[in-house]
Amino acid sequence: MKIARVVTGTLLLLAANAAFAESTLRIGIQDDPDVLDPHRSRTYSGRLVYTALCDKLVDVNPDLTYSPQLATAWNWSEDGKTLTMTLREGVTYHDGEPFDAASVKFNLDRARTLPDSLRKSELASVDSVEVIDAKTVAIKLKQADATLVSQLSDRAGMMLAPKAAQGEFASNPVCSGPYKFVQRVQQDRIVLERFDNYWNKQAYHFDKVVFLPIPDTSVRLANLRSGDLDIIERVAPTDVKTVKGDSKLAIYNTPGLGYMQLMFNIGNGEKANSPMGKDKRVRKAFELSIDRDAINQVVFEGLYAPSAQPFPKNSPYYDKELPIPTRDIEKSKALLAQAGVKLPLAVDLKVANNPIAQQVGQIIQAMAEEAGFKVNLIATEYATMLSEQASGNFQIGMSAWSGRPDPDGDIHQFVTCKGGQNDGKYCNARLDELLNKARTVNDVAQRQALYNDALRLLADEVPTAYLYFDPRIIAMRNNVTGFVPNPDGLIRLNNVAFKP
Repeated sequence: MKIARVVTGTLLLLAANAAFAESTLRIGIQDDPDVLDPHRSRTYSGRLVYTALCDKLVDVNPDLTYSPQLATAWNWSEDGKTLTMTLREGVTYHDGEPFDAASVKFNLDRARTLPDSLRKSELASVDSVEVIDAKTVAIKLKQADATLVSQLSDRAGMMLAPKAAQGEFASNPVCSGPYKFVQRVQQDRIVLERFDNYWNKQAYHFDKVVFLPIPDTSVRLANLRSGDLDIIERVAPTDVKTVKGDSKLAIYNTPGLGYMQLMFNIGNGEKANSPMGKDKRVRKAFELSIDRDAINQVVFEGLYAPSAQPFPKNSPYYDKELPIPTRDIEKSKALLAQAGVKLPLAVDLKVANNPIAQQVGQIIQAMAEEAGFKVNLIATEYATMLSEQASGNFQIGMSAWSGRPDPDGDIHQFVTCKGGQNDGKYCNARLDELLNKARTVNDVAQRQALYNDALRLLADEVPTAYLYFDPRIIAMRNNVTGFVPNPDGLIRLNNVAFKP
């Protein structure tokens, strides 16, 4: 019923905007975003919306280098403890406030101090933010931080209008991107309209952009093929052949940075008080019951990349010597026997309520039961699932991460003691030491050694089990031109237009 309501909402929206149909871009996304506040949100679908709504200090190029956005230049002090940024002139927020160094200071301070900010660990190295003049800001660090520019290329670097950010920002987000907020109907649509005072408005060609959350991949594709959507993201691997065979569609398949993980609740509330939460042998037994390659072949047509670490194979920090655990039911059973648990061991596994996540969950459920686990599979709307994980209402959570150009963004916040997205509350002083030091080192070989040690510690403790990396597969009507794919999977709309 929910999907039907979404599709009906799409058609009603199209009818209401018939006069603007030629300049309304409709994007089908997999999940309804969580809170529309970059400092407080954590969903990938939210990042898709922010790409049109909220400019950042720095952007990421398709080759994963950094390019200017709201900051036109930046340089480091000799000791690596001060980052000075020159800001773009002639920029205003959607409410008319000027973008300047004072507003950058406000945003970075808000991201670091807001009680429920998820950017705190990303900006943990920042000691203070100093306004040099209206167009220059100096970010002072407690210690050198090789990751900071990368952090400022995502939500930590998104600029919110200061006056609006002091109120109920999420209900009416005000940023400085090419499109401004108009309306949100939960589980149905998010509507943006072109911001006429945008500093680079000549590169943006749609009067409106509408994001429509449709969890079912087949329904998303059906709406694209019928012409009710213009672009869809996260195309199912099983649908790739269909898209390629449709002359009205185009497809972009880009190796991605994002991965899927099973996070175990080790110290977050009452649900951590279980053999799974308290004994690493039980967690390792669960991991050894899983056949990652079988999941890839059955669910993803072999297009995904099984993995046991948070770094993709094209990263210089990928550890080639770290093996992907092969499925070993006998060893899994032996570990459970050593742990002295009574079988079958009941565990809850939470997954997102989309067909692909549920299929992966069902395969894991069947595999784990062969080792002696009785898996209760719980499918939940994705933003709700993440909220429940954060509050400790889970035993195992299967959650995705969209990946970052710098390795720190793929590991630190998930497994350090005070990590902003460490839902399982795993805490290991040695791991914190390794990952905190890796933040301060610019030499690739030295960072590699630190990350290698960290990965081996994680492989032993198993606070999380990494499953696979997914390509970013985006499809669109072939009347859409100018799109350039990026490994981060975000849909950048500069120079994108409908064919005349």
